[in-house]
Amino acid sequence: MPVIAPCDHIAGNEKMMLKAIALQRELNGAFDLTCDCEDGAAVGEERQHAYMVARLLNATTDPAGRIGVRIHDVTHAHWREDVVVLLAQAAPHIAYLTLPKPEGVGDVARMIDWIAQQAQRAGRTTPLPVQVLIETHGALAQAAEIAALPEVEALIFGLMDFVSAHHGALGFDAMRSPLQFEHPLLVRAKTAISAAALAHAVVPVHSVSLALRDPQAVGVDARRAREQFGFLRKWSIHPSQILPIIEAMRPAHDEVERAGSILLAAQAARWGPIRHDDELQDRASYRYCWTIVQRAHAAGMPLSAEVGRAFF
Repeated sequence: MPVIAPCDHIAGNEKMMLKAIALQRELNGAFDLTCDCEDGAAVGEERQHAYMVARLLNATTDPAGRIGVRIHDVTHAHWREDVVVLLAQAAPHIAYLTLPKPEGVGDVARMIDWIAQQAQRAGRTTPLPVQVLIETHGALAQAAEIAALPEVEALIFGLMDFVSAHHGALGFDAMRSPLQFEHPLLVRAKTAISAAALAHAVVPVHSVSLALRDPQAVGVDARRAREQFGFLRKWSIHPSQILPIIEAMRPAHDEVERAGSILLAAQAARWGPIRHDDELQDRASYRYCWTIVQRAHAAGMPLSAEVGRAFF
């Protein structure tokens, strides 16, 4: 599974992108930044917006964290040109592309094929991962097939568009807590997305929280997403949401310490079974512990000096 930051912050204009890049440096890359060419671009100014994002990516020559771009959806007239502009101008600097509103695996495959063509034309030599928004009924029905595509590194639950796709059967309160975690249709969707992602070693990403000025509520949302539904990453739409999401999505400190000590003991035993705190540990638990330590490292959590030397 890709080891990526537990928070993905979305910024739609140049001012907010620059602010997020500065915060990325301050936090040593503890979150990813997605520059938004979909909702961020004014109608009629899509091309100019894509060029602005490319210029910003080129100017950020030494980013502290990963920077990706959300392009327009497959039904939009400008999605292909988004890809052409971004890859022709800034191919080496794009960490991933986010693909919104596919109706199924065919849409995602078609977008990936175009991206691969333009990446090759631009001379990019490293794979370009994609993150796919699951926000339509068709994409939800084919979430497992989408997750199985080799280029996909994350499935993102697009709560607001998914609620809107129910033709008024779900009320506006379904876009916020607590109903977003309790309505049976949304519980079903979140469970299906998370299970499909995890089964194919893809990161499940939870949707936005609408509470822009309530960090505690954002943290509660993130913790419920992680603990009740297995999401390992969450979107942020305001700088005040970033730290609460990172903290809530991190593994617990005592869990990280325990995982690190088990791995060190296992390494000393050449990965054979061990007895640790009067419990049997073997390769199944070692894999689990390694996942915990990797997630902690990606989230910027301090690790013991011994664990750092042994594994990082």
